[in-house]
Amino acid sequence: MSKLTGKTAVVTGASKGIGAGIAKGLAAEGAAVVVNYASSREGADKVVAEIVAAGGKAVAVQGDVSKQADITRLFAEAKAAFGVVDILVNNAGVYAFAPLEEVTEAEFHREFNTNVLGLLLTTQEAAKQFGPAGGSVINISSNATDLNLPAASVYTATKAAVNTITRVLAKELGPRKIRVNAISPGGVETEGVHAAGVMDSDFMNQLIGQTPLGRLGQPTDIAPVAVFLASDDAGWVTGEILAAAGGLR
Repeated sequence: MSKLTGKTAVVTGASKGIGAGIAKGLAAEGAAVVVNYASSREGADKVVAEIVAAGGKAVAVQGDVSKQADITRLFAEAKAAFGVVDILVNNAGVYAFAPLEEVTEAEFHREFNTNVLGLLLTTQEAAKQFGPAGGSVINISSNATDLNLPAASVYTATKAAVNTITRVLAKELGPRKIRVNAISPGGVETEGVHAAGVMDSDFMNQLIGQTPLGRLGQPTDIAPVAVFLASDDAGWVTGEILAAAGGLR
């Protein structure tokens, strides 16, 4: 039997990149997966199609995680499709790098509303939906919190908040058998990285050069870590920030 047979997972921001990789990884281990997306219906449908073609179960559900009404609808549709939710992956996130003099109020709120408020509101709703056996919440952080990259003050602050919230909620929700952990990826090759035009930049070459394993990560490198945290193999693991960064510090 696969590790997640009979489980249902909600993965936010799963239409591409790390979220898509995690959604497919969870499905491959037997979970029914709700593929959440904010704007890319085409990407979400593609992920669902790949999961179904491989013999898995998945549906796509639109929703902006920074909006309470969208989150309520997301979980209502998840319950209607598959029943009780057991796993939440808080992957939805946005970023924009800018030096201090270019930081704006609007960009600060855009990043914090999705990366931090969205995580809190989605976890709040998941905690209501988990059954008596509890559940697993997996937050996607970033090792930007270790690298302290120039021009990334707002984004890095959101991910530092993710780490702190992970540890707080692990203690708060532990008595309800809800485990809360985070994955901290290093550089990962995603559609967003390509769209940003930095794949062959000096920055990217430097990042790879500082990574002991000598390459960028792939979504398929992150997915098995999420599978572990979602499964009973991690039944005694909570409040942890697991680095999946090829040794990049």
